[in-house]
Amino acid sequence: MRHTTKIELANLKDLFLSEAGVISEADVRRLTVEDALVDTGATRLSLPKPLIDQLGLAPVGNARTMTANGLASRTIYSAVEFTVLERKGNIQVTDLPANAPVLVGHIILEMLDLCVDIRNGLIYNPNHDNEWIEEQL
Repeated sequence: MRHTTKIELANLKDLFLSEAGVISEADVRRLTVEDALVDTGATRLSLPKPLIDQLGLAPVGNARTMTANGLASRTIYSAVEFTVLERKGNIQVTDLPANAPVLVGHIILEMLDLCVDIRNGLIYNPNHDNEWIEEQL
């Protein structure tokens, strides 16, 4: 069953610059994706290249990944702040082809203490009484 979620994204560097008074809040590059695919087979947050460009993210490295089509090389980009179900975090993102959906991987779910419910889609972790319990690393 396919589950999607709304995810709000902002360039983390822009947020820091805005906080420091270097740029205005209006200049922070942001976007909202209404139908990001919750993909428990994906690891991190992956964005199509046009969205990476729109957010003004910079390449910071490369990673080899296992996809449904076999091994692939992906570029890792600078971090975004993301918001899902009113919970925030930040993470570096990987690129996807232009026609791919935004993929919300299991690291995002773990960071925000969210679960996929077969009937209700993305939900707060019911084992934690809908409270945000963060794992200690």
